[in-house]
Amino acid sequence: MPRAVYVLAMGIFAMVTSEFVVAGLMPQMAVGLGVSIPQIGFLITAFAVAMAAGGPFLAVAVLKLRQKTALMALFGIFLAGNVLAALAPDYGVMLMARIVTGVASQAFFGVALSLCVQLARPEVRGRAIALVMNGLMLGTLLGLPLSTLVGEHFGWRMSFWVISGITVLAALATFAGIPRLGRAEGGGGVRQELVVFRNPRLWLVLSTSTLIIGATFSAFSYFHPILTEVTGFAAGTVPLLLVGYGAATVIGNTVVGRLADRYTVGVQLVGLTLNFLFLAGFAVFAHLPVPAVALMTGIGLVGVTMNPAMVTRVQRTGNARPLVNTVHSSFITLGVIVGSSGGGLAINSFGLRGPLWLGAALAVIGVGTLVPDLLRRSPTAPEPFASVTDHPEPAISAASEPKAVCAARS
Repeated sequence: MPRAVYVLAMGIFAMVTSEFVVAGLMPQMAVGLGVSIPQIGFLITAFAVAMAAGGPFLAVAVLKLRQKTALMALFGIFLAGNVLAALAPDYGVMLMARIVTGVASQAFFGVALSLCVQLARPEVRGRAIALVMNGLMLGTLLGLPLSTLVGEHFGWRMSFWVISGITVLAALATFAGIPRLGRAEGGGGVRQELVVFRNPRLWLVLSTSTLIIGATFSAFSYFHPILTEVTGFAAGTVPLLLVGYGAATVIGNTVVGRLADRYTVGVQLVGLTLNFLFLAGFAVFAHLPVPAVALMTGIGLVGVTMNPAMVTRVQRTGNARPLVNTVHSSFITLGVIVGSSGGGLAINSFGLRGPLWLGAALAVIGVGTLVPDLLRRSPTAPEPFASVTDHPEPAISAASEPKAVCAARS
């Protein structure tokens, strides 16, 4: 596995820590900025909207740059957004800071995943994607609890300064550890990049990712108030519980990375089914500490950990270029929008258990989007992995598929 893959994971870690930090600092930020908790929750939504709406445009803007140069430029924009957040005098400036960091983060994901596929050999691409996405899991395991602890002891602004420092370290590691490559293989004009989106199956595959993440984030965005106000944990205990949740995401991501190449759709089916059970169970037993923690950990095992399978499925359906990866990330963050904003509405209507029931409903809908693929091919037959230069291909029959896999891997 190229060392550069681990460097890319470090960059993802910085981005994800900034994305999730608000979820762990809701009460402090609400007091500091003089707003309500639902308004602070909207900062999560705003970050996601910026990612979904602005990220692809920034990705297009850096298409003509060498990929290492593009990554460094995106680091610079992301750093500026976090510094602005640390200095924000009011809610409006904080909202602007979250938009800037969201746009830069989305474009970074797209370029990093495209570069990952170029660096790794075809037979280990699924594992390479999982390693890069471990930056996301470690952001949950270490970044979120760390920023929450820093915020509780030194103020929420210090959390954004710490994230800024992590960003600088990740940028330096990228500058030193990423080889100097050209633009993404097969990259051309915007029209050439957009051709793949004529494939209607790609849009269905993208919607699955939205629902997987939406189901998870409807709960994750409100873990802190649920655990303190419904389950009854002290605020100081929540960071420790989030460490357990984060550890579960690392384990789940590793397992999914091993299975994503061969059981891409099956992994997502199992993950969505289990997530439904965990979310519904959490909603029922949220008032009991032991079941609540166990079920929250289960959500960590099968929620965002579906990322390697999601990325693999999208790249096989479309291609592995930066724009496809960035648009996929936009659909993922659309799930964050649906989950976090829908969870806030559910709280207003049904109380703090509402987001958990919403997540369970989204998981059921997500299973429905898998049905066409489940009917289309044998669950044990892997699809050919689309290279960065591939154009979308028509459906491959079961008889010809093993040859296609050999061709793709040669």
